[in-house]
Amino acid sequence: MSDAFLTQLSFLLDPSSVLTGPSDRAGYQGDFALPRGRKFIAVARPKTTEDVSNVVKLCHSHGVVITPRGGGTGLAGGATPIDGRPGIVLSFERLNRVRSVDSVGATMIVEAGVTLHAAQAVAREAGFLLGIEHGGAGSSQIGGNFATNAGGNNVLRYGMARDQALGLEGVLADGTLVDLLQPLRKNNAGYDLKHLLIGSEGTLGLITAISLKLRPLPVRRATAFVSVATLNQVLLMLELLQRSLGECLSAFELIAKSGLDVHFAHAKGGFSPIGSEAPWYLLIEADTAASQYDVEASLSALLGKAIEENLITDGTIAQSEQHRSEFWRIREGVADATIATAAAVKSDTAVAINAIPEFIERATKAVLAIAPECRPVPFGHVGDGNIHFNVFPPTAAHLESFLAVRSQVAAVIEDIAIEMGGTISAEHGIGVLKRDSLSRMRPPPQLHLMRQIKAVFDPGNILNPGKIL
Repeated sequence: MSDAFLTQLSFLLDPSSVLTGPSDRAGYQGDFALPRGRKFIAVARPKTTEDVSNVVKLCHSHGVVITPRGGGTGLAGGATPIDGRPGIVLSFERLNRVRSVDSVGATMIVEAGVTLHAAQAVAREAGFLLGIEHGGAGSSQIGGNFATNAGGNNVLRYGMARDQALGLEGVLADGTLVDLLQPLRKNNAGYDLKHLLIGSEGTLGLITAISLKLRPLPVRRATAFVSVATLNQVLLMLELLQRSLGECLSAFELIAKSGLDVHFAHAKGGFSPIGSEAPWYLLIEADTAASQYDVEASLSALLGKAIEENLITDGTIAQSEQHRSEFWRIREGVADATIATAAAVKSDTAVAINAIPEFIERATKAVLAIAPECRPVPFGHVGDGNIHFNVFPPTAAHLESFLAVRSQVAAVIEDIAIEMGGTISAEHGIGVLKRDSLSRMRPPPQLHLMRQIKAVFDPGNILNPGKIL
């Protein structure tokens, strides 16, 4: 069957679009979270939506499973083959055209394989902003961002990936093309099928193109790095900025002192932008498309007021784009250090914003009770409630004991988030690694409904099998 299938696959696509050699397939085995999965027989790299449809039809007729792959930057194992049946990896890297940019309607249609960074650049050249921003922009692809409903650093202003989607084109499990690309801002004609595919991680259909909503490009920006004594003051600071800056507030990121420590250790150098130490730091950014509004002066005045009211202990505002980049390098460096530390517990929890102090305090106490030598490193997006409560292993002398309880540490963090009405996956998706956690979070009737939806869209279970459910 494999030989016959590969012959037909090579007939559908040009020879360079089908990879079968072990060395050629090596780079497609997984993602950041799960680098290696089960064996697969080929990598298909279609160039058009019609190619995708034809490949899926072929797989459907042969019972070959498909693992869709974007940039491979996922943090839940969603791009890792795990099914034992014969399968292929379908990479979108060659489906990478920007089809159109509409400067009047402020929309852009891009194919799934366009990287987030490239899409941002095209939007910026046209005078617009694409409202998705995260550390994987250079390699993550638009299709993967919408398949996982990616979040990022400016969700409190622009929303999740699905909030940037006006339309969608996709291919279903039998190869049927679904064209919902119309960039309509208002459309109540029946069920909104695009939102079933967005966030489904390739289990209901394969996203091939997206109609994106664009925003006015900011012309003035202010970025600050400040220190805070308590988590309650963090929330008071958020409230002050939201009331005073309104929608200009685009990022409000929390970093624990331990986060700075792991970043500098991983980067092998560096120092805090603020001379005095504090238990908590905030990275704050505000921007505006209104050239007449002095957002820099407004943020500076608010920081002065915050110091007078003892909401922050110190702070500095970026004086150049390089200075701003240094601030963000610290924030993204915490995430990079976490990914680079294999034994670290990586969480993607979210709770109600006003519950963040309680969540961090409870989770810290709980993980230290299980692993007293571990290093809790909570950080992330306070403005939308998404706190990545990560836990780094202790020194080598205590590493073995930490590894023995690592799964307990991960579970107790999620349990606390669930008890507080939160979620175990705010922006990374479920993939493979969060399946058991999802079953603890969602009641049986909801899981049953999800399985029914999956059965309708993919009765043969060939689209990214084993993910989510």
